Amino acid sequence: MTPQSLPGTVEAAPHGTETLLAARADHAHKVYGVGDAAVTALGDVSLELPVGQFTAVMGPSGSGKSTLMHCLAGLDSLTSGHVHVGDTDLATMSDRELTLLRRDRLGFVFQAFNLLPTLSAEENITLPADLAGREVDRDWFDTVVDKLNLGDRLGHRPSELSGGQQQRVAIARALISRPEVLFADEPTGALDSKASTELLRFLRSVVDQLGQTVVMVTHDPGAAAYADRVVFLVDGALVEELVAPTRERVLEIMGRLGD
Repeated sequence: MTPQSLPGTVEAAPHGTETLLAARADHAHKVYGVGDAAVTALGDVSLELPVGQFTAVMGPSGSGKSTLMHCLAGLDSLTSGHVHVGDTDLATMSDRELTLLRRDRLGFVFQAFNLLPTLSAEENITLPADLAGREVDRDWFDTVVDKLNLGDRLGHRPSELSGGQQQRVAIARALISRPEVLFADEPTGALDSKASTELLRFLRSVVDQLGQTVVMVTHDPGAAAYADRVVFLVDGALVEELVAPTRERVLEIMGRLGD
């Protein structure tokens, strides 16, 4: 975080540098419960997510990192403040408009693969387009499948795939609509170390080679080291940013923050 930055604010670029943003949070505030039971999950958080950048979000348990991602992705609403995807203010959208935005403009990868067991890998990948009644861009489909090395697994059902292969299918499904932002919530949590490394390399490659914007919540310093930058939350506030992270530097900061 630059010396000029206000507490709770992470700037995407130096002053005077115009950066194209995939999404941003402006003074995001989220409170769960009311009265004596009220809990502040996010307190006046501002964050910019540049196009084509890989951002990791870290913090101690209960720091608000998953809440921040859910609000950025339109899965949860803010108590006050604003979230924009591109130029769209999510606070102005109806429930149906939010559903369409999540379907058409965002991608999601979670720790649970959430694949339909009766469908093949290809059918799982194309499911979002099929449900929307849209033709699948076969050139893009081939690009994603090739990038994720799934060409010889398209006819297999999830039960016939390894955990790493299932997670790659989940990533391909999230990418098939060419989302403006791909959100990943602890995507390596259910994988062994080999599959985790493989998955993180794939995420890194879709940023570098396909220009994808990725936001990943993780507790793993090794996973965070694949990102372009890491932002750290404590008690619902953004407290630090690390650019070009290494595992050692992430561990150092996390140790200082008390995780």
